[in-house]
Amino acid sequence: MEYVDAKTILSGWRDSDGDTGGWFGCNYNMNLYRGCCHGCIYCDSRSQCYGIDRFDTVRAKKDALAILERELKSRRRRGMVGIGAMSDSYNPFEKDERLTQGALELLEKYGFGVMIDTKSDLITRDIGLLSAIAEKYAAVVNFTITTADDALCRRIEQRVCPTSARLEAMRKMSGTGISVGVILTPVLPFINDTEENLLAVAHLAAEAGARWVFPWQSFGVTLRQNQRLWYYDRLDEQFPGLRRRYTATYGERYECTVPDNRRLMAVFAEQCRKLGLLWRIEDINAYIRSTLPPSPVQLSLFD
Repeated sequence: MEYVDAKTILSGWRDSDGDTGGWFGCNYNMNLYRGCCHGCIYCDSRSQCYGIDRFDTVRAKKDALAILERELKSRRRRGMVGIGAMSDSYNPFEKDERLTQGALELLEKYGFGVMIDTKSDLITRDIGLLSAIAEKYAAVVNFTITTADDALCRRIEQRVCPTSARLEAMRKMSGTGISVGVILTPVLPFINDTEENLLAVAHLAAEAGARWVFPWQSFGVTLRQNQRLWYYDRLDEQFPGLRRRYTATYGERYECTVPDNRRLMAVFAEQCRKLGLLWRIEDINAYIRSTLPPSPVQLSLFD
């Protein structure tokens, strides 16, 4: 792991009201690390537009917690802070670095809420902190789960805990005041896009205490710039011959929607209804807003 200089940690304010309410109701975003070593074959953060060179090398931001505390103290509006949009904040180095843990302590101290995207069961270490945040504001955890099959998981998400471990982490969080859900994305054409898999993910998520399973607007994967090259090279390693099927079906297309998308979405939505799961972002955001304090609390510049 390496260290990089940082001037800021917390983004500017974003209003979370409206029909969609942004990404799970977040008002702020922050990334404590750059890069990720999970080795997922499909990661969009490898795209050239994000400007992260040597993406597999994790870099922690110097003085991140001191910078974050200064920024939290200066914010006049509390809100939900999103963590992990560009890189998983529960990478293996977090076990010793504890930047994410320290950030949660600061969010709890200053009365902010949190929304975390992760694929790691290391987050269970911080259940107590997340529950404390939930008591003051709200705590939301999204586990990315793309397949119900651990063997397939190890092929497409190679250096992170398998699906079964993520589901167990969800079970541990259930009933602690933390709102937990699943991000079911990407759905890779010709790999995990079967009806059996999609229905199984929803079923397992419900059993583990998830409140929602979010599949984005459609089932598929986005491919652009150097991310496409990386993905196709991984297909050659894990699924020989599949690259040719992709190029024949999608060419250089950015959005690669699964061929049977419309039917699968209808079947998936019906499964979610039966299981009592939310799957539309507007409904998920409405649920998250219902867990927030009744009115924003204003912070003084001199707090």
